[in-house]
Amino acid sequence: MNGILDDLEGMKRIDREGMGAILERLPEHCEDALGAAVNLKIPRRLKITEKLVIRYKKPEKIVFAGMGGSAIGGDLLKGWLRRSLPIPTEVCREYTLPAYADEGTLLFVTSYSGNTEEALSCLVEGVRRRCMIVAISSDGVLRELSEKTRIPLVPLPGGYPPRSALPYLFFPLVIVLEKLGVVPKMGREVDEALTVLKEVREELRLETPVLENPAKKIATRLQGHIPLITGFGCYVSVARRMKTQFNENSKTPAKSEAFPELNHNEVVGWTRRGRLTQTYCVLLLRDPDEAPEIKTRIEVTKSLVFKDGAADVLEIWPRGQGILARMLSTMYVGDFASFYLALLYGVNPTPVAIIDELKKQMRDQVDKVGELRRQFDGLLRA
Repeated sequence: MNGILDDLEGMKRIDREGMGAILERLPEHCEDALGAAVNLKIPRRLKITEKLVIRYKKPEKIVFAGMGGSAIGGDLLKGWLRRSLPIPTEVCREYTLPAYADEGTLLFVTSYSGNTEEALSCLVEGVRRRCMIVAISSDGVLRELSEKTRIPLVPLPGGYPPRSALPYLFFPLVIVLEKLGVVPKMGREVDEALTVLKEVREELRLETPVLENPAKKIATRLQGHIPLITGFGCYVSVARRMKTQFNENSKTPAKSEAFPELNHNEVVGWTRRGRLTQTYCVLLLRDPDEAPEIKTRIEVTKSLVFKDGAADVLEIWPRGQGILARMLSTMYVGDFASFYLALLYGVNPTPVAIIDELKKQMRDQVDKVGELRRQFDGLLRA
């Protein structure tokens, strides 16, 4: 099966829904997302009912509410701006908002499909608490309720798996923060990131042979093993994104860990070297500007723990000068590596049948979306 990665027609036969083509258009999708978000209008005052009014101002806190591929944009934004965001920021992957969410909180409610139970639950709660809500969705109940109440909505193009719509789920967050005065204009760093993505794409695309393609090389070494991706600082969110991409694209277990935290727990589990640890192939996300203490931790852990314990140890180095370019270029390698690993396993990377079945069984037993719609309508009648 290894030869499949140099067989363009063979890859396309497995990739029946065109995940590879979507990955190759990532830079253009980023540009589209930026253009669409610029046109978003944020009101100063939004009257939901006579008694329920939301006032939009410079926020004191930020909460990103979403699940799966719809939430990862918040993680990446936190990672990128963790040293410059002047206010507390949280990604909420729950049915309920944190207790502190109030009228001073900017609440992004993100659901690509528009029907994610957890996100809709946070929408209802956010309206009740008068949070400054911005909705991001392509369709479904979230878009319907946002348009009904004139809650600011970033409409997304439909037809993509949520994980493939990341540009549309990430860049609008940046634009909104700029509009509300939370961060300065980030255009220069964004422009560099898009330039770097276009350069990296030439190395990663389907036509580039294995010997010249870093993502294909990684996939061939991962085959038959569980990816363990480690990050630090801004790369913690990138490692999480890679983990989920291997789960959904490659249909394989994967895990992510963070330095320096893993030195205080994960490494102990590796003292039982043998068949168990040999199931892992470690991907170390690196950076040329690592602080001395982080660089030392990575090198010592690699030699002391992973070198003799894991089946293989690989390093991924970023491209670009700015933090965003480095994050997205690293992420792009992981996206393609997960896609190529799926092809090596002979599986179509796009479908996520088990998630679809889980959602179906949930709907059959609990009509949570219907309940939330009724709660929202109740707020409008109050």
